[in-house]
Amino acid sequence: MRGPIARGDNPGMTALPLTDVDIARLQSLLDAVPAPLEPLDVMALDGYLCGVLLQPKAVPAAAWQRHLVDVDGRAPPPGFDAAPIAALAQRRLDELRAAIDRRDWFDPWILPPEDDHAPIAQAVLPWLAGFATALEIFPALMALHDPDLLEPLALLYLHFDADDLEDADALLATIESIEPPADLAEAVQDLVRAVMLIADITRPRTVAPARRRVRNARRH
Repeated sequence: MRGPIARGDNPGMTALPLTDVDIARLQSLLDAVPAPLEPLDVMALDGYLCGVLLQPKAVPAAAWQRHLVDVDGRAPPPGFDAAPIAALAQRRLDELRAAIDRRDWFDPWILPPEDDHAPIAQAVLPWLAGFATALEIFPALMALHDPDLLEPLALLYLHFDADDLEDADALLATIESIEPPADLAEAVQDLVRAVMLIADITRPRTVAPARRRVRNARRH
């Protein structure tokens, strides 16, 4: 069993990683969010949290939590308790933050498609949609215009339709130079690798210990 994760906002506090039971409960809580609110599902929420963590400046909890129950940030109706959703999301955020700070592997919440012949994009797009949502809501990362961001962003956005990437000629050119993943396992490896490459830019390590390689990361 994995041990507790040190919280990034207070290293003296710890939070246990979410179990499969916790993840299922989180999805049930999100499913119970009343209309017309549009909550993230757990896969999109996981990508969203990574997008939040990779911002060059820390995003206050109140700012990112308001988009969990509604992508547009609308407040839930009186009587609806969003605290359990926020608490579980905070635990996952702490787990992801610890992995990113260590430049260590984490398992993205991505489910393989039921159809073995389905496109890889079908499996990863929910996670990537959440990630892209975070970058849209919190634009500081994209405002950096750092050329070193092109490769990791290309590893992620290559799964999107090119028509959805407007005014992104440099990104599209980089995507065309990348070999697409052969299967879902490689796509997930590329996703984690991209997160770590972005972290090198927005969350640089003040001390450079012996680098721990992301497991099975591919090189291009």
